Amino acid sequence: MTVSPRPRPEEVYEALDWGRSLRHRIQMRYADLDTMGHLNNAVYVQYFETARVLVWEDLKIPPHLDRSVIARQEIDYRHEVRWGQEVWVETLIERLGHTSWTTVCRMVADGQPCAYSRTVQVRVGEGALRPQPLEPELRERFSRLLVDSPQNPPA
Repeated sequence: MTVSPRPRPEEVYEALDWGRSLRHRIQMRYADLDTMGHLNNAVYVQYFETARVLVWEDLKIPPHLDRSVIARQEIDYRHEVRWGQEVWVETLIERLGHTSWTTVCRMVADGQPCAYSRTVQVRVGEGALRPQPLEPELRERFSRLLVDSPQNPPA
């Protein structure tokens, strides 16, 4: 039996149409650096989170739809980010499920992709943090960022 080699994570990410993403410039602070002079690995999580929040603002998600928790986050680090570089985070929606969605982000410093993130968020109800179906209004707002894939064919 012949097994096809799995594509490397960066190949999967780079195949996405980042031209359709929402882009946000992230202001680096000196305190974001580690003793080696590059962006601390834990700060990448903060930058990706900041971009996700800004996406919600850009899509004008109303407060009553803003109830979610992070179920999973993975980051692939590709290149270091150093002080003084211009940092942008680009965001797409990879998948819309029944109660969750998957966000993919690419961090770019001075034009070079430096890290990729995949985050699964679950919509929850008020009070008890139990999964709730995504509301049609939320689906509609996210759909403009939805990547094309066999599961999400182009319109």
